[in-house]
Amino acid sequence: MSFFIKTILPLFLFLVTTGPSSAQQTSDSRFSVYPIIAPKVAFWEKIFETYTENQGVMHDRNNLSITYAVVDLLPKGTPGADKINEKLLDTARQYYRRMLEGFAGGKKPVTGDERRVYALFNSKDPDVFRTASTSIRVQRGLKNRFRDGVVRSGAYMPTIKKILQGYDLPLELAYLPHVESSFNPEAGSRVGAMGLWQFTRATGQEIGMTINDMVDERFDFHVATDAAARFLRENYRQLGTWSKALTAYNYGRAGMVRAKQQWGTYPEIIANHETRIFGFAAKNFYAEFIAALRVARRLENDHTLVKDTPWATTTVRLKHPTQVQDIYNYFSIPPEEFRKLNLALRRPILNGTRPIPKDFVVRLPTTKRIQNLVHTMPERLSVSPSTTTVLQRNQINKQSGKTLRHTVKQGDTAFSIARRYKISLQNLKAANNLDSKATVRLGQSLIIPLTQPPPSNSTVILPAERVKRKP
Repeated sequence: MSFFIKTILPLFLFLVTTGPSSAQQTSDSRFSVYPIIAPKVAFWEKIFETYTENQGVMHDRNNLSITYAVVDLLPKGTPGADKINEKLLDTARQYYRRMLEGFAGGKKPVTGDERRVYALFNSKDPDVFRTASTSIRVQRGLKNRFRDGVVRSGAYMPTIKKILQGYDLPLELAYLPHVESSFNPEAGSRVGAMGLWQFTRATGQEIGMTINDMVDERFDFHVATDAAARFLRENYRQLGTWSKALTAYNYGRAGMVRAKQQWGTYPEIIANHETRIFGFAAKNFYAEFIAALRVARRLENDHTLVKDTPWATTTVRLKHPTQVQDIYNYFSIPPEEFRKLNLALRRPILNGTRPIPKDFVVRLPTTKRIQNLVHTMPERLSVSPSTTTVLQRNQINKQSGKTLRHTVKQGDTAFSIARRYKISLQNLKAANNLDSKATVRLGQSLIIPLTQPPPSNSTVILPAERVKRKP
């Protein structure tokens, strides 16, 4: 045996055993843990809860119950850490690859480590070992990052859960950002997904979000949460189970619809579906969600963990295009504080090159001083006369008794919708906090304040069932 195997490898390899493989259930039966993904869930729970960012878990890509070793890595920021860590991982990977190739060639285990790895495989077929030798993957631990995400989540959870309730969606979905962004509203990915809910530009625009060089609503967690709720609701409507609906959040709705048509159930899809893009991430996405849900709930019950608290904000809709410096000056708000409350505003606006667009809803800290200033804003900064606060909008709905929900379709305008339901355009604007131009977006869910019976092909819902709009 080489000097490396005898002396160096034990210094950075901490050998681990396999995780549980029995089926388990979450507290909500809508989020079942099928036997086929139970090892995946157990694996991701350890990634989120046990292993730190300074540990690389070396495992089989296709069978997450097979973990070869945990490689201790140098912390990020240590001089030369990237190259050293890459070398450590590559050396360990080659060590196990050669071991598995030996088994594939008929070699019997001799050392203790060989016997341990050999025992991880139920089948001793040479092809099984040959496939495994090319399927070694490394996953860095996320314990510290996940814990930080739970701390950050305290600022967002109450609003997210209210929006989900408004769409009659399971509150468990509020934990999805743990997988997507670790509750970092400024998160970005290599493929261009942005914000708390990690929407790509194409998907965000498809579901009605404003995304351009001046305003990117993917970074406004209120708007993005509303969009995510609508997107998930439609996934579920088309796919029928939350396991498939959540997988579609990662893989794509159209692809998942085709997979359902071909294979039927979620376990059959995971076992059999093969496409170029239905890879490791898509196959593990639902399992990651279940693991994140479990670990986050355990951490939430840890009373030593102090979570962030929500920000109290006051919102105003600008009547005119407004320079951000005018907002800073009038309200005496530090630029960084304003930016954190208005992450949708991009660099050309924040550096003063372009004004904040007319009708943009600005968020301000809720203080008595600022609330007084809002009521005395000069004409050049004043809010649009059509602006209606959330409280006022709810009052309108209560006064009207029953309400109707209309989803904006291709060709719809606020005027045509108002005419269809025989209500005034002003009432439609007020009930939905529309801008002065009564702009509506494809897929937007509008509240119709009824003044008489609706068209026969519409659905009346009681106030308690009403879908809430953006705050």
